[in-house]
Amino acid sequence: MAVLLAVAFVSGCGEEPRFTATLTDPVNVDLSWPDDDPDVAGRVVEYTTDPHGEYTILQFVPPRQTTYRHPDLMPETRFYYRIRPFYGAVSDPVTVSGPATPAAAGPTVPLRAGDRSAAPAAFRAEPAPEEMVRFGWTDRSSDEDGFLVEIKKPGTAEFVPIEVSDPGTTSAGLASMPGEEGASYRLRAFYYGPASPVLDLVSGKDG
Repeated sequence: MAVLLAVAFVSGCGEEPRFTATLTDPVNVDLSWPDDDPDVAGRVVEYTTDPHGEYTILQFVPPRQTTYRHPDLMPETRFYYRIRPFYGAVSDPVTVSGPATPAAAGPTVPLRAGDRSAAPAAFRAEPAPEEMVRFGWTDRSSDEDGFLVEIKKPGTAEFVPIEVSDPGTTSAGLASMPGEEGASYRLRAFYYGPASPVLDLVSGKDG
């Protein structure tokens, strides 16, 4: 029999709960939020155990995903959660192939202005030793918070984020996993929107 141990939520006066955190059993937390932004490129889910410390990224999730489970928590510990939307311009998709011709150098443009030309240029995915895929691109944005490699596996309907790189970088590498043969990749220059209010709850005893 499932036992609901704790629920934390954020809502406006008279509104239904929006961003919620539910301790569904002693060491598993389910987070939920509404799909209420048609322009969002996705959301990043973060947590900390120190309300005055830095947050740790749990996952970048695609735009229409509205739930996330944080499993196997440290027992009897207070956890703090928040989500942040992200936005940005995305490259054309590519598959793993040989080297591409780098884009010509030119002035960068602000990503937050919504200019499509801020998308990374000359994005390429090249085979590398030890079943790796090496990505390269030309940075066209002047104000990104980072870059996200996104993948669409064969037979799936949408791209999902799989790798984040720091602002100003122009390369990344990933191990190729089973089921990714023939996958399409694209690269997004992104920036964060405002963070949600913070939720906190205490995990239970393990066992």
